[in-house]
Amino acid sequence: QVQLVESGGGSVQAGGSLRLSCTASTYTYNINYMGWFRQAPGKEREGVAAIDSDGFARYADSVQGRFTISRDSAANTLYLQMNNLKPEDTAMYYCAADRLVRRWRVLEKAAYGLWGQGTQVTVSS
Repeated sequence: QVQLVESGGGSVQAGGSLRLSCTASTYTYNINYMGWFRQAPGKEREGVAAIDSDGFARYADSVQGRFTISRDSAANTLYLQMNNLKPEDTAMYYCAADRLVRRWRVLEKAAYGLWGQGTQVTVSS
């Protein structure tokens, strides 16, 4: 069973940047999609960005142009570069992965079976 471990969260002021990392415990070549989700207190977990093994990426409208997802399969690591952060980006961020995600469901949490424990991102105004 692949384990996912996130890191890189923290506290920043609005306009700042953070880079999240998600390292898998084993190779990820057979995992077609990996993604980032976030959950703010009292809200549903929502998809932020996802990327397939060929580098095709999808983003939520709320982060398009500010966040960049990337994947280093050789290092079994997924990244999320977050720029121009806003207070509404404050949430626990989770890494997710699965072998069988359909392209039209890549930002749906129900499509993923593997999850990390999360890393907190706090953006102050």
